Amino acid sequence: MSLTTAIAVYFIIWWVVLFAVLPWGVKSQAEEGRVSEGTEAGAPARPLILRKLLATTLISALVFAILWYLRVKVGLGLEDLPDIGPKPSY
Repeated sequence: MSLTTAIAVYFIIWWVVLFAVLPWGVKSQAEEGRVSEGTEAGAPARPLILRKLLATTLISALVFAILWYLRVKVGLGLEDLPDIGPKPSY
């Protein structure tokens, strides 16, 4: 895996994980009972973005490390996907 490919794969993993992490621990302003004037009641009261960015980075690094190990050390690739899993019995 070239450096450019590794960076691209990590970037894609990071964005997918970010969208999975964003809803963690979110409470709306309505749930908190403090709706700021001019904002939607469903807007997050405390988004905790820095904590979520750190969690995203750590989880992405773990997922990338697993994928890198499977690709580089074990030798699995996209062409091997049809051979993984149970074989159909026709």
